[in-house]
Amino acid sequence: MTSQNNLNQLMSRINQVIAGKPAQVRDSVACLLAGGHLLIEDVPGVGKTTLAHTLARAFGLAFRRVQFTSDLMPSDVLGVSIFDRQTSKFEFHPGPVFTQVLLADEINRASPKAQSALLEAMEERQVSIDGQTHPLPSPFFVIATQNPFEQQGTHALPESQLDRFLMRISLGYPDRASERDLLAGSDRRAMIDAMDPVLDPCSLAALQAQVQSVHVSGALMDYVQDLILATRDGQWFAQGLSPRAGLAVLRVARAHALLSGRDYVSPDDVRAILPQTIAHRLHPAQHASLGTNEQVLAMLEAVALP
Repeated sequence: MTSQNNLNQLMSRINQVIAGKPAQVRDSVACLLAGGHLLIEDVPGVGKTTLAHTLARAFGLAFRRVQFTSDLMPSDVLGVSIFDRQTSKFEFHPGPVFTQVLLADEINRASPKAQSALLEAMEERQVSIDGQTHPLPSPFFVIATQNPFEQQGTHALPESQLDRFLMRISLGYPDRASERDLLAGSDRRAMIDAMDPVLDPCSLAALQAQVQSVHVSGALMDYVQDLILATRDGQWFAQGLSPRAGLAVLRVARAHALLSGRDYVSPDDVRAILPQTIAHRLHPAQHASLGTNEQVLAMLEAVALP
């Protein structure tokens, strides 16, 4: 079983590369431990790719990057079957999706057809090509980056695609001290190349199993249900959360508790991860004057703690 010291060392090592973003690093690791996929929405140049590569390196996972563009085809991601004249058979050539950590960079610059190519892979951990099913490596973790919608050449992700992401985070600009470290310090790419893995895929699998065993009390379950019901009453959002979203909240809250060194989930775990876990699945009600994240925070304050 992986010790808390290993987890603390892992977080410390990642935070050395991703300067000044401990909360976002924690969310990213929690998402991976919970077995989900991560969407990072932000402007170019704030470290999204660096975070993805650092996570893969810290866990000793195979890493591939795909640059999503307007002319990207599904076969560019999934792979293609090519006819072999010698054997008179079609031979499957795996695409970059056959890895453990896939960075789908600027996913909303691709067409909806190319975006949907990842749906089955993210949900089923497999790819179907020409009637043949090909399992993906384990673990399989997609980190997608998304540019703000006001930038040119972007296509909004449909709700079905957004729902495949367990969490959505934003890195934002660094504070002054962290940016000074970035400007004066070592090149981040060189730091990643010199970085030794802290854990390995077997340790990650053990951690993901530990997450499932983190205890959720009846009172905490009531609190999560109260939050889910609050999203459905029409006061805050146009449409409420699905049961799948409720399961997602519990998965991430369990992972957050494990990272905090506890074997039980507290209300603070739920409050810490709720906006990142549900905001991308919701739209504010028509009469709302706040954005989605702000609506989630206002709802959190309105729902009584257990």
